[in-house]
Amino acid sequence: MSTRKVAAITQRLCGTEVSASQVSRATEQLDELLEAWRHRPLGEVTYLYLDARYEKVRQAGRVQDAAILIASGVKKDGKRAILGISVSLSEAEAHWREFLEGLVVRGLHGMCMIVSDDHVGLEAARKAVFSGVPWQRCQFHLQQNAQSYVPRVGMRWEVAEDIRTIFGAPDQETAESYLKKAVVKYSVPAPKLADWMEVNIPEGFTVFSFPKNHWRRIRTTNSLERLSQEIKRRTRVVRVFPNEKSCLRLISAVVMEIGEEYEFGRVYLEMGSG
Repeated sequence: MSTRKVAAITQRLCGTEVSASQVSRATEQLDELLEAWRHRPLGEVTYLYLDARYEKVRQAGRVQDAAILIASGVKKDGKRAILGISVSLSEAEAHWREFLEGLVVRGLHGMCMIVSDDHVGLEAARKAVFSGVPWQRCQFHLQQNAQSYVPRVGMRWEVAEDIRTIFGAPDQETAESYLKKAVVKYSVPAPKLADWMEVNIPEGFTVFSFPKNHWRRIRTTNSLERLSQEIKRRTRVVRVFPNEKSCLRLISAVVMEIGEEYEFGRVYLEMGSG
């Protein structure tokens, strides 16, 4: 918020105004703290989750969408950790690659699988930085994406049920069998949907290669969706950030606070046996 608003709040609450220089010094101290948190060393992570959201930022007199990239993970002890955050107006692939390379420089290693949606620019960056690491495409978003190919509103519930049945299969072989039946089923009434399902749905099958007791937690990016909702709750009062730096400051403070809750919270995944 502006210095004027800070002064008004402190006057009301504390009976004294805060000067512009005091606000600036406090902001500098906060930025140093957040910068240190964003560049802290990382370690081994079993599952890596990636997601993106957007905030309005004013740039050169225009309001633009800035991409907020977020990385979280599940460590060997089964606890979650927020690994990184980045805000930029830059081209998608360049932003993703810089973000992922930054995680590696900070020591991130040991990933058994990456979980994300099919974000623009992420595939090329992911393959360049984490070549060979299996990718699980978020099943929740796959179900949502499928609706764009349903030709009639009346078919939506049936299609959603068929996709849930596929993803709810007890193993990959059964899931592939269910998928083949669905492709045949929709080949005439919804050929574009059938073609889309045949190519895209298998990207949600990687989870079947991992311990069954982990499936519910690693089949989607729902854990990051909840984090994104908390960010939105804090940022919606701003609506338009004056610049990228102010956007990064607020979101970093939010995720750092939540990250501390993860660190001292309960175990997210039992990492012993499958």
